Amino acid sequence: MAQIHKLTARKVETAAPGTYPDGGNLYLRVRSTGSRAWVFRYVTNGKAREIGMGSLDVLSLAEARNKAEAMRKAVAAGTDPVHVIRPPEKRKPRTFQEVAHETIEALRPGWRNTKHAQQWANTLRVYAFPVFGAKPVADVTVDDVLKALSPIWTTKTETATRLRQRIEAVLDRAAALGDRDRDRINPATWKGNLEHLLPKAQKVKKRQHFAALPYSQLPGLMAALRKKQTVGALCLRVIVLTSCRSNEIRGLQWGEIDMAAKTLTIPPSRTKTGKAHVVPMSAEVVEIIERMAALGTEGTVFPNNKGRPLSDVAVTKALRQFHPTATVHGMRSAFRDWAGDKTHHARETIESCLAHALDSVEAAYRRGDAIEKRRAVMDDWARFLGDRKGNVIPLTA
Repeated sequence: MAQIHKLTARKVETAAPGTYPDGGNLYLRVRSTGSRAWVFRYVTNGKAREIGMGSLDVLSLAEARNKAEAMRKAVAAGTDPVHVIRPPEKRKPRTFQEVAHETIEALRPGWRNTKHAQQWANTLRVYAFPVFGAKPVADVTVDDVLKALSPIWTTKTETATRLRQRIEAVLDRAAALGDRDRDRINPATWKGNLEHLLPKAQKVKKRQHFAALPYSQLPGLMAALRKKQTVGALCLRVIVLTSCRSNEIRGLQWGEIDMAAKTLTIPPSRTKTGKAHVVPMSAEVVEIIERMAALGTEGTVFPNNKGRPLSDVAVTKALRQFHPTATVHGMRSAFRDWAGDKTHHARETIESCLAHALDSVEAAYRRGDAIEKRRAVMDDWARFLGDRKGNVIPLTA
């Protein structure tokens, strides 16, 4: 063992400027100003590290040796020796709810819309926080997670699966920040954990479809809508004619419309796929856009009385005047059924009209967005829905 206790009390008091080893990683450093301080040196991961222990005025030779011994033991144990002289501050254990709010804020910039953040907050607030929101995040267990998931696993399966994923993300973040033991299994993990305690979601999930009118009834609906000139009715007609999602048309901005090309472009921030969707406009859509332009609105094409985009409720209300159970989203299903049953357009072209993601093989063959092929589909759809006088024009094979 290397010699230790090399320094004497006199040497410590009288040594000239320089660095003097006492042995056992302890050094005395004397500066040109005459100040004297203790230093602990050691090697970690192949790199030398130096820790200032304090001046001779506050730490005597004997005290410095005692501290150095404790620091050597810390190094041998694999812990940080600096904690011997400066113990880490004890943080108040953070609750699951606190880390959950932090997680939402940290992930928010990566989400395409505010609705996603709202859904995160709502599911955790309603189902997780009442069970273990106030509990230290380090202490959340599998039992806690099961108490939150079990009541809704078979009745609200889609919500429950998303809740599980969100709890898992919060607990993963807690582990990354040091609020949970990294070596412990995440109690919300499915594989190798909850899969042994809950039935698979696919086995219990009841698939729900949006109520859709048979496409044979849509020409009559459009004829009725053409008699109404409310913003809600006009917006609903464009939704049906373009087969876009409701939010994509309700949020339509004037800068997204190209009247010369007769297209409107839904930006990535408002599409489900996260990619821009160029939509060909039929003659009737162009006419509706021109009617809205004549009103002199700015920014939003279909505004409410406060100038903001129409709500989903407003458009649904326009539909419910003519059908008590049909949904706006169900119009997309009606279009898909019509295109498959009554036309010979290629399946991938029809799917592109709906802005559905194509599989890798289809995507490889369809390099462009096939705008003219999609225009032909949408023009046929407009003819099927009847002209602007409310007449139904038969579509021949």
